[in-house]
Amino acid sequence: MAALLEITGLAKRFGGVRVIEDLSFAVEPGTVHAIIGPNGAGKTTLLNLMTGIYVPDAGRIRLAGQDLTGQPTHRWAAAGLGRTFQNLQVFFNMSALENVMTGRHLHENRSVLQAILRLEPARWAESQCRAKAAELMRRVGLEAWVDARADAMPYGALKRLEIARALAAEPRLLLLDEPAAGLNPTEAHEIDALIRELARGGTTVVLVEHNMRLVMEVSDRVLVLERGARLAEGTPAEVARDPRVIEAYLGAEDAGAEVAHA
Repeated sequence: MAALLEITGLAKRFGGVRVIEDLSFAVEPGTVHAIIGPNGAGKTTLLNLMTGIYVPDAGRIRLAGQDLTGQPTHRWAAAGLGRTFQNLQVFFNMSALENVMTGRHLHENRSVLQAILRLEPARWAESQCRAKAAELMRRVGLEAWVDARADAMPYGALKRLEIARALAAEPRLLLLDEPAAGLNPTEAHEIDALIRELARGGTTVVLVEHNMRLVMEVSDRVLVLERGARLAEGTPAEVARDPRVIEAYLGAEDAGAEVAHA
């Protein structure tokens, strides 16, 4: 099976500081591929390179065979890449449903004049967009918040709202940046279950996450970064047993044992 995402020889420096160095890996369709590493390992920089926010100094990034290296962010979105962010990027002056609807813009084909005049085609398109957004909110477990304002929602629900908005673009590949950050154990378990459901439904997920229990439970493959380079890669069980990972990422054998039993 051909890889959905292929990264080869990726490198990025800021001034004289090496952030990503000669990094190569691939993500298979329909899998959950986690990226972990200590603070400063280059995880966020890697996500920014994978979405066109940064342009690499070297290397290539291909999505479904399409070379997107150096392309602007809207090209990545059009090619089928969606993303959430570690820090909430929610429109708090809008309703929850409207937040999700904004993610549908790539699939909306309507005339500006029709929208201004509120003609029948525009009203029908908006009705369809609302119905799709409500369906996505139910899919991520937010059926109780369909009619709510975003600023009235609790933090855990807002994290899932961002996932619903990303899914509205119908991405081939969904990048989740710390989806469990700041969540209590119950909320983290709900995110775990949601990621599993997305993968079963055919959405490929790349996950950056510090919650090791979630990573080990939900991932098919785990890539470990250290100072911008690949330290290890394999199944969760293989990575959890790797002494280099225990030393570099966790720094102690007792912490490594915790991961191995997560």
